[in-house]
Amino acid sequence: MFTILIIDDDGIVQLTLTKILEQQGYQIITATSGETGLEQAQQLQPSLIICDWLMPGMDGIEVCRQVKATPNLSTTFFIVLTSLDSVADVVKGLDSGADDFITKPIEPNELKARVRAGLRWHQMSRDLQNQKQLLETELGEAVDYVQNILPSPMYQPLTINSRFIPCKNLGGDCFDYYWLDGDYLAIYLLDTAGHGLGATLPSISVLNLLRSRAIPRLNYYQPNQVLSALNDAFQMSYHNNKYFTIWYGVYNRINHQLIYSSAGHPPAVLLSKNSTDSSQIKLLRTAGVPVGMFPDSEYVNGFCHIEESSIIYLFSDGVYEINSAKGRDWDFEAFVNLLQEQYNNNSCSLDAILNHLLTLNSKTGFDDDLSILEIIFEGYISRPNSISW
Repeated sequence: MFTILIIDDDGIVQLTLTKILEQQGYQIITATSGETGLEQAQQLQPSLIICDWLMPGMDGIEVCRQVKATPNLSTTFFIVLTSLDSVADVVKGLDSGADDFITKPIEPNELKARVRAGLRWHQMSRDLQNQKQLLETELGEAVDYVQNILPSPMYQPLTINSRFIPCKNLGGDCFDYYWLDGDYLAIYLLDTAGHGLGATLPSISVLNLLRSRAIPRLNYYQPNQVLSALNDAFQMSYHNNKYFTIWYGVYNRINHQLIYSSAGHPPAVLLSKNSTDSSQIKLLRTAGVPVGMFPDSEYVNGFCHIEESSIIYLFSDGVYEINSAKGRDWDFEAFVNLLQEQYNNNSCSLDAILNHLLTLNSKTGFDDDLSILEIIFEGYISRPNSISW
């Protein structure tokens, strides 16, 4: 049963409204002042309020403003009862948050029709609010799941730290690193287009597929072959029009060599020092379209030697596609400069990087997932090479 609150200092008007609406099966509550009516509204959370505009003390417009400013009354439909009919009065009422007007003298059929329409609006608003809460709960569970399946930090024989900050609607970021055998380490980060569960599910599928090595006859030591296999398995025409970018690398800790391939993903950033102790930057990128866009896409490998005390940063575009308070003055180049500055000062810290990005961001949260891996090559281990490229 819908509850309707009538706020009017005129006893005859109260009685008239109550008699008409009780016949329609509604539960009616009355108040003779704006102050009392507002207290009852906050306590009882009615489905609909009919409130007189002109009352002593708190008038109907002020009651409306306070009702609309109360979160638990956000779906309450508010009708102003008035004898005023000028355009200026209507504008003032609407600006205060009123949803509808009923003019005096009251016409019963019009009253019943407007109340029915208001209650339909209230019910739809409640349904949407419930669906929103359900979706937020599901997204929260999805965030927890993604965070739980991401790898833990690695400390030996090299150090890998990571940070993952999901956006409000959860994007499609995911990453992993693990040893293919005792000497070869696989590292990758991917970003599915879009937000929500539709973007998260393909990312999780890729992680589970690669972690379990479930693609038959695939050489997981060859990044270009891995990307080709993923492109065959995740064509967007069969996966809800979702494609993803990915950077995939395999590090040989014996030869200190890295082989890598990318599919439309931002390049990894390799920071190292030369013989004069000056920093050097190398962007680890290869040509390749995002996975799932086109069948039979070809991917190529890139190679590099990893010097001792080098650091690689692998990240999603969320780290540099940020709108600051001054507008879009932060980009990929600015982010790379930040990494180099920290490296030159021997102060590399993911927390310091994230604090800088949080300070830069003009919003309370990021517009996209933010993921970053930091791979620190602190020392070498001398062992015979077991597998060659």
